[in-house]
Amino acid sequence: MWKRIKAVVTRLRIWLVLAVLALTVATAPRHAEQIGDRLQIALPMAAWGCAAVNGQAGEYALRFVAMWLATHGTKNVLGDAPVNIRPHGGGNGFPSAHTSASVFGASSLVHDCVTGNPWVQGVVILSAGYVGGSRMEARAHDVWQVLFGALYGWLFERLLRRPSRARSAVVRGLVQLRGWLVWPFAALFRRSGRSAAGPRNR
Repeated sequence: MWKRIKAVVTRLRIWLVLAVLALTVATAPRHAEQIGDRLQIALPMAAWGCAAVNGQAGEYALRFVAMWLATHGTKNVLGDAPVNIRPHGGGNGFPSAHTSASVFGASSLVHDCVTGNPWVQGVVILSAGYVGGSRMEARAHDVWQVLFGALYGWLFERLLRRPSRARSAVVRGLVQLRGWLVWPFAALFRRSGRSAAGPRNR
């Protein structure tokens, strides 16, 4: 009985993910950059929806916020460094935030939502790759900015899962900063980590 229900839920998730990606592409203007713009929102949002179904919406959001802060923090720290200059001449290009967001979402979907279906996993991964390619095609980023954006998205999605040493290091760093913006996130990181460890220790 429960196996049947679980199989139905798994199939439903897979079809919902495919539907979200198909509708995103179908309703976007026929331009690579604009399709990429929409996919970089659709992928992490679909992953967040799946995380919500799994009871991990807050956990997912915290990891995404940490990734977003790191991505844009790197852009601001690098300033006018050559690596931070976009191919079309603008600044704040390293790393590609579009790519980091899409890869973050794709990694979460592959590991938590469409497991056991390599075809759909492939579609999700290719969708994230398309976002990176669209950024290069639009000359908004070069290949290194896109690759490091992908690395940021993947590492933050995987390494900050609880419990992990990287997560603990991030919590310590946020606590030390004691900034008005990051302090609530540090407290939530600690709280969610304790709640996850609690049932296993009982």
